[in-house]
Amino acid sequence: MTPPPDQARNGAGPHGAVPGQARARGGWWKPLLGLSVLATAMLAPSSRARGGIAVPAGPGLGDATADRPRPDAGGRTPPPHRPDQYHLGHGGSGQDRQENTEHAEKSAASLRIVVGYGFWIFLLSDIIMFAAFFATFAVLSGQTAGGPGGRELFDLRNVAIETALLLMSSFTCGIASLGVEARRGAWFYGAMAATFVLGAGFIGLEILEFTNLVADGNGPQRSAFLSAFFTLVGCHGLHVTAGLLWLLTMMAQVFAKGYRDDILRRVLCFSLFWHALDIVWVGVFTVVYLIGSGI
Repeated sequence: MTPPPDQARNGAGPHGAVPGQARARGGWWKPLLGLSVLATAMLAPSSRARGGIAVPAGPGLGDATADRPRPDAGGRTPPPHRPDQYHLGHGGSGQDRQENTEHAEKSAASLRIVVGYGFWIFLLSDIIMFAAFFATFAVLSGQTAGGPGGRELFDLRNVAIETALLLMSSFTCGIASLGVEARRGAWFYGAMAATFVLGAGFIGLEILEFTNLVADGNGPQRSAFLSAFFTLVGCHGLHVTAGLLWLLTMMAQVFAKGYRDDILRRVLCFSLFWHALDIVWVGVFTVVYLIGSGI
């Protein structure tokens, strides 16, 4: 059978397909197969077969056996090196240990700053609280409800002795601070003991004053003036009592732990607290006792 003229001219077969085109269409997978074989040949040297399983060394994985420690002469295999990525301080190289040391020093410096800043905030908040008590007493100083005022109630001689004791305790506290800075145990312990005795004497005289006032029927419920008086002076007395307990704690810590930097900072904080109480008492002595007594 003679093919049509157009098929004969184009070289097509009886079904209209050109034989070369059919071979081109049927052999599209051969280049892909060649590329796969080439890629396998390139990746084969970077693989390791263990137990019949090939472990490729892909990007970021490294050689699976490159980091494994080799056994020593006795046949013992040392543990593999693991970097101290969490900065726990266990093992690691010298650079890791140096980084851990620098991190600890920075943390210690940050702790000192935070503690100092927080303590000054505490002192300022205490001053603000006492300022509010002073303002309250100034407003209520004339509200005696027909009862006695400061001129009839206050014993200035007793108050003068309290003031002298507390100011002397501030001086001995300063000597204790110098003693602890110089690492002189006799100065520190002797001055701290004197500070405790003077502070305890101040508290004893204040308790005696309060007891006499309450026994005479002039307690804080008697009038607004006495309520403000007991609140202001009593709050200061509570602070002095807490300071005496803190003083004993500082003596015990220096005795047990020595003159460490953190202990010295605590002694300094105690000294600042004690001096602040003395400043507040000067205000109490002036505003409450002197002005309140009409002097």
